[in-house]
Amino acid sequence: MNATTTENSATDKAAVEQQTKTSSGAAAPGSGLVSEQGNTTIADIVVQKVAGLAAREVRGVHELGGGAARAFGMIRDRIPGASASIGQGVSVEVGETQTAVDLEIVVEYGVAIAELARAVRRNVINAIEQMTGLTVVEVNINVNDVYIPGDDDEEPVRTARVQ
Repeated sequence: MNATTTENSATDKAAVEQQTKTSSGAAAPGSGLVSEQGNTTIADIVVQKVAGLAAREVRGVHELGGGAARAFGMIRDRIPGASASIGQGVSVEVGETQTAVDLEIVVEYGVAIAELARAVRRNVINAIEQMTGLTVVEVNINVNDVYIPGDDDEEPVRTARVQ
């Protein structure tokens, strides 16, 4: 990532924060999250889980998360009673009426990445907007790896040569 990309990312995040507030700092009255009877706030973790599930529904997405997150997830999976994190590989920024989502995905080999990204983006936006009523301003997708069947197979168990 170069300096220009970093500056653009910071500028984009600031714009999202600015867009999430109206001039008075309150949610827009027609959003469904604010009414005369009260306000509804949605936690970041809710949007994170919805986005994670929606991204995993798209055929061609092998898993979510960067290398470190996936390694930690494999360790967590081996612990009895530990649950998998649905939000792994998903980060969100939630305002009062809008949200932005960043996804880190591993794609299956042979899948057209541009088409997959469009499908993931569409599915995530639809799921979040239908379930939460928040407006999704952006869904950024970072493809970390390509899954090739056979790469993750464990090494064959070696038997002792002597007993």
